[in-house]
Amino acid sequence: MLVEGLPPNGALGRKVAGHHLQYSDFRLADLVDQMGTLLTDFRNANRPEKAAAQPYPEKVWRPESPKAKKQREKKARKEAVEARAGYMRIVAVATPQYAEKG
Repeated sequence: MLVEGLPPNGALGRKVAGHHLQYSDFRLADLVDQMGTLLTDFRNANRPEKAAAQPYPEKVWRPESPKAKKQREKKARKEAVEARAGYMRIVAVATPQYAEKG
């Protein structure tokens, strides 16, 4: 076939994958994320007692397929519904007079 010898980062490979990143780019993004986390942990462990803790840095952008995005959003909605139900159960047990109000 004609497409067997084409490079993975060529025009056809980018079109099929939906992005131009290669495996090494994803590994580098993972490394940058880990280094940011370690640096933040180090700074928070060695900060003065009265200083506020630093938040973790944002993760490096990575492309994702539309299917993966839908699955992630579906999982987040499901977790939110479960968290709300758990909260309602705690409210019902701790303060029965407010169980209906939420």
